[in-house]
Amino acid sequence: MSRPRRSHAERTAETRGRILRAVVESIAEVGYQRTTATEIARRSGVTWGAVQHHFGGKGGILRAVLQDSFEHFAALIADVPVDGTSVETRVSTFVDRAWDHFRSDRYRSAFEILVNHAGREDDDPDRDWRGEMFRAWGRVWSSLFGDLGLTRAHSVRLQHYTISVLSGLATMQMLEGRRARLRSSELELLKQTLVRELSGRPGGVRRS
Repeated sequence: MSRPRRSHAERTAETRGRILRAVVESIAEVGYQRTTATEIARRSGVTWGAVQHHFGGKGGILRAVLQDSFEHFAALIADVPVDGTSVETRVSTFVDRAWDHFRSDRYRSAFEILVNHAGREDDDPDRDWRGEMFRAWGRVWSSLFGDLGLTRAHSVRLQHYTISVLSGLATMQMLEGRRARLRSSELELLKQTLVRELSGRPGGVRRS
């Protein structure tokens, strides 16, 4: 039995997805500098002309990888229960899912792009990618913890602290490579700190 023919839109989506995966895998495996046009074409199995057709060149594909990373993170957190759920449960689920993202090739690739490409003169000068990343994070944070009555300043401090811990653990994992160990104890400490701060328990710092 022959398979039904795919539509043009389906074929386009498949090709774009294959190119995006090729860039993510390449940056994660060989680094940003060695992720060349030739490497992207080789890994995706399409010509560089096809890549340009879909994304307009390397700058376009890198921006698409960043957008994909932001959307993937938001999707991971989207169905974390909030109504009628304890702070402890929210925090535990949030940290576990956020860590799934931070230890992924998607995050590693997005991080290298932000460091090496976004904000350069040949990128879109009107696009603040780092700002977009923090705004995307802020939206996720507000959806989970916006009902807890934190001041904006304290909420921002906790967000920055959480990003710093998770990105630091992800960097340690990158450096350790195949010897990387589980980070359960560090993640548990992060959870305990967030629960204390979000709940306003003794020992927490609830400044304005």
